[in-house]
Amino acid sequence: MIIDAHAHVNAPPELYAYQAALMSSRGAHGQGSAGVSDAALKEWGERTLATMDGVGTDLQLISPRPFHCGHSMRPAKTVHWWTSAVNDVIARQAALFPGRLAGVAGLPQAYGESATDWVGALEEAVTQLGMVGCVLNPDPSEGTGHVPPLGDPFWYPLYEKLVELDVPALIHSGSCLNDRETYSEHFVTEESIAILTLLNSEVFLRYPTLKIIVAHGGGSVPYQIGRWRAARAHPKLRLGHVLKDESFDESLRRLWFDTVLHNPGSLELLIKTVGADRCLFGTERPGSGTAPDPVTGHDFDDIRPVVEGFGFLSEAEKTAILAGNAQSLFKLTPTAG
Repeated sequence: MIIDAHAHVNAPPELYAYQAALMSSRGAHGQGSAGVSDAALKEWGERTLATMDGVGTDLQLISPRPFHCGHSMRPAKTVHWWTSAVNDVIARQAALFPGRLAGVAGLPQAYGESATDWVGALEEAVTQLGMVGCVLNPDPSEGTGHVPPLGDPFWYPLYEKLVELDVPALIHSGSCLNDRETYSEHFVTEESIAILTLLNSEVFLRYPTLKIIVAHGGGSVPYQIGRWRAARAHPKLRLGHVLKDESFDESLRRLWFDTVLHNPGSLELLIKTVGADRCLFGTERPGSGTAPDPVTGHDFDDIRPVVEGFGFLSEAEKTAILAGNAQSLFKLTPTAG
């Protein structure tokens, strides 16, 4: 069993035409409908399955495409309408391919709203649409404004609902409208900030069972971990730290991480840093990494052979990364996973 815990929906152009209409009209014409047929969802879902079959993936968890989340759209109601349409498409497509696709919900994180405004959509996605988790954007402003960091009480209502529903959130930023960085650079920055603010806060003391996955291998944190180890151990900095009885490495293991790293050396560093039991196989395939590596001949996001080729991992650890950890964390039944 191979479970890809980080991938995004393949949907027909009608869905994105609906978003364009919402943006251009600013919702003046009402919510309307995306008008995506089951036949179109089946066609585009079959494209996903062909990609999965090409690399031996059994089950893929699909979420909204991040650069289409549109959290900075105005007015806020258009973000809610758009997110509802995307979640509906994901749920319907997953239902067409049981055991091969499972849905991970988007949240209507309209910039300027509070987290309380989003918990209803999360509950609906899990309890009514059968979603197994959600994507959490730490910067709904999409690079244009200030959003409280994830360690701030601003986010507590969402954490409370995640704990109540017992589903994980995947930290994954959306688009970036700041000219200083591309959306890929924004991912790395926001993932790094997310880890450091969560682990420098009371979040895991308040919500010890909160399930947070950090996308793309944890941003820069595993690579820069020496700095954070030193900060946690520093006699002048450690004293006031809420998790002062833990090393930084121990705190880091309160989180989970996916394997969406397109460099074997980086992935090896991640696994050796956080442990095989905290890593979930993910590819984001098809995506920006679906390009052939001239050295290996494999696409950069063909990550399964990389994991299977690591001699420092036991067979049990490889199995855990490739399926077991995701199966447990997302509570996937044998039929669905």
